[in-house]
Amino acid sequence: GAMAPGKKITARIKRTLPVKGPQAPTLSELMRWYCLNTNTHGCRRIVVSRGRLRRFIWILLTLSAVGLILWQCAELLMNYYSASVSVTVQFQKLPFPAVTICNINPYKYSSMKDYLSELDKETKKALETFYGFSEGKSKVRRSVDEWNSTRNDFFKQIPLLKFEDFSKTATDLRSGKKRKIEGSVFHKDSSIVNSGDSNDIIGFQLCDANNSSECALYTFSSGVNAIQEWYKLHYMNIMAQIPLETKEKLSYSADDLLLTCFFDGLSCDKRHFTRFHHPLHGNCYTFNSGENGTILSTSTGGSEYGLQVVLYIDEADYNPFLVTSTGAKIIVHDQDEYPFIEDIGTEIETAAATSIGMHFTRSRKLSKPYSDCTETGADIPVENLYNKSYSLQICLHSCFQKAMVDSCGCAQYAQPLPAGAEYCNYKKNPNWMYCYYRLHEKFVKEQLGCQQICKDACSFKEWALTTSIAQWPSTVSEDWMLRVLSWDKGQKINKKLNKTDLANLMVFYKDLNERFISENPANTLVILLSNFGGQLGLWMSCSVVCVIEIVEVFFIDSLSIVMRRQWQKAKKWWNDRKRARSGKPPEARDLERQGHDNPVCIDEDLPTFNTALRLPLPQDNPLPRTPPPNYSTLRLETAFTEQLPDTLEVGQH
Repeated sequence: GAMAPGKKITARIKRTLPVKGPQAPTLSELMRWYCLNTNTHGCRRIVVSRGRLRRFIWILLTLSAVGLILWQCAELLMNYYSASVSVTVQFQKLPFPAVTICNINPYKYSSMKDYLSELDKETKKALETFYGFSEGKSKVRRSVDEWNSTRNDFFKQIPLLKFEDFSKTATDLRSGKKRKIEGSVFHKDSSIVNSGDSNDIIGFQLCDANNSSECALYTFSSGVNAIQEWYKLHYMNIMAQIPLETKEKLSYSADDLLLTCFFDGLSCDKRHFTRFHHPLHGNCYTFNSGENGTILSTSTGGSEYGLQVVLYIDEADYNPFLVTSTGAKIIVHDQDEYPFIEDIGTEIETAAATSIGMHFTRSRKLSKPYSDCTETGADIPVENLYNKSYSLQICLHSCFQKAMVDSCGCAQYAQPLPAGAEYCNYKKNPNWMYCYYRLHEKFVKEQLGCQQICKDACSFKEWALTTSIAQWPSTVSEDWMLRVLSWDKGQKINKKLNKTDLANLMVFYKDLNERFISENPANTLVILLSNFGGQLGLWMSCSVVCVIEIVEVFFIDSLSIVMRRQWQKAKKWWNDRKRARSGKPPEARDLERQGHDNPVCIDEDLPTFNTALRLPLPQDNPLPRTPPPNYSTLRLETAFTEQLPDTLEVGQH
C-alpha cells in the first residue's frame, strides 16, 4: 500500500499550502474562508475575536441582527398592503347628547327681594345721582335685619364713583362729595373708546384691606357696564352667604320652567330632566343626563325626532340690574362633561321657535410624543373640582380656584369649592374683592401659570350646532295656543300667558352620520429604522453590526488600551519610587517595546515583512548591518537525494 511518488508530492503541498476559497476541502475551512472574506462584518468578527466570551457575544449579536432583518422585512411586506386612514362611520342609531337648559335670570326677583333690598336701593340711588333717573317712591320691602347690618358698612367701603376729565378727582355716590383717588387705573372695557363727554366715566375703587394705600381703580366708559359690574360684585358677596338649599328654593322648579316636552315623537315630562344648580344661573335642568344609567338614543334624523320643549320664562320676575336680556340658555354636551353655560351656552329667544340641528363628531389626537395632550388629566398637577371627566375648561377653572384659595384665603363664588375651603364674603374676608380682581387680571395675562399647566384632552366628543329661528306662535295661531298653554299650566297661573314669556326649542340630529377624526403616525418604527438603515448603507456601507463594531473598537478597546497604559505608567512610577526609597537603581524598561502594546501589531492579521520593518528598534543595540555573502550557499544541491523512477523512464527515451 505504498503511495506513488506523485501523490506524495501532492499530499505534501496540500499539507503545507491549504487550499482556500470555494474549493476548500472541508465545511469548516469553507466557513472560515467566508467569514474572513465576506463584507458582512459580524462573521469576520466571530473568526478573528480572541477569547470565548467575545466570540460568543459576536455570534449572539450576528444571529440577533439576522432575526431583526427578517422581522423588519416581514413588517414592511405586511404594511405594504395596509393603509391607515380616518373613516366616517354611519350608524342607524346615535346616542342623544345631554341638553342642559337654564333661565337667563337665575333667581325669581320676588323671592330675592329680602336679600337684595339694600343693594337695589344703592343702585337706584346711583342712577338718580348720576343720571337723574327716578321711579318715584321705592316699593322695596324692608330687608332682614341680618342683611341690613352687613350691607351698610359694605357700601361705604366700595361705593360707585364718577370721574371728571380723566383726573383722579371723583364724586362719591353716597355722600355726593368730591375726593382724590389714589391707585393704578384699569379700564375694564378699553375696547370702547370714549370720544364724548368725559363726565360719563364711572367706576369703583378696590383697596387692599391690609394696606389702604394699595388700591386699584376700575373705570368703565359705559355707565351700563359700570353699574352691572358693581352690582354683580355686591350680588356675589350676598349670594356666597346663602346656603345651597335656600338658593335652590329661590330659583325655578322644573314645573316653573317646562311647559311641554316631546322626544323622538313621544311625550316626556320633568322626570326625564335632572336638576343641576349653577352658581350664576340658578336651577338648570338636564335632559338625558344618564344619571339613572340609561342614555337615550335616536334612530331617525330631523326635527320631528329630536327633543322639543316649550319653556316658561316669566319675564316679569326678572332682576332688572343683574340681567338685561330675556330668554333661556342651553348647552349640548356629553353625559360625562360639565356644562359650562356661562362660557359656551347658546341663548334662546322668547316668542320664537329655535331649531338647533346637530352634527356629531368624535375626535382622537395622538398623545406624546406627537402632541402635548392628556388622556385622562391624571398627569396634570391640578385637582379636578367638578367631578366630571377632564377637559381644558375644567382644568383652567380648577387651577384659578386653587390659586384663589391660596392667595385670598377663600373660594370664588362662581366655581366649585375645594376641600376645606369656603366661599368668599365680605364679613369673613374683607380683602377678597381686591385680591380677586388682582388675581383675575394675572390669570387673563397668563401670569398664574394655569395656561401653561393645563393641556387639551386627547379624545373628545363635539356636537356642531346650526341654529335657525322662526316667529312663534304665528299671529293666527297665537290666540288659541296661548289659551291652551295657560289652561295646561292652570293651577299656577290665573292670567292668560304672554308670548314674550314663552320660548319654543327643538334640538335634533340633522343626519345620523358619526364623523370620527383620528390622528395616525406618518412614520412607523419600521419606516424609521428602514430610513436609518438606508442612510447608513448608502453613505457608509454600514449596518447595525457595523455600528456595534465601531462602538467596540473606538470606545471599549480604545478605552481599555488607554487604561492599560495609564495603569502601567502608574505601576512604573510606583516601582521607581519604591526603588528610590530602597536605594536600588531603576530598571530601564521601554513600555513601547512590548509587542502586545504595539499599535502596529494588529491581532487580526499575521505579521508580514512590512509590519516587521515598522516595529521600533531597541535603543541600546546597534543597528543591524547586512552580513557578507556566504559563497558556499551559491553551490547547488539536489533537492532529492534519490532520482525518482519516472524521471529515469524519461531519460531512457
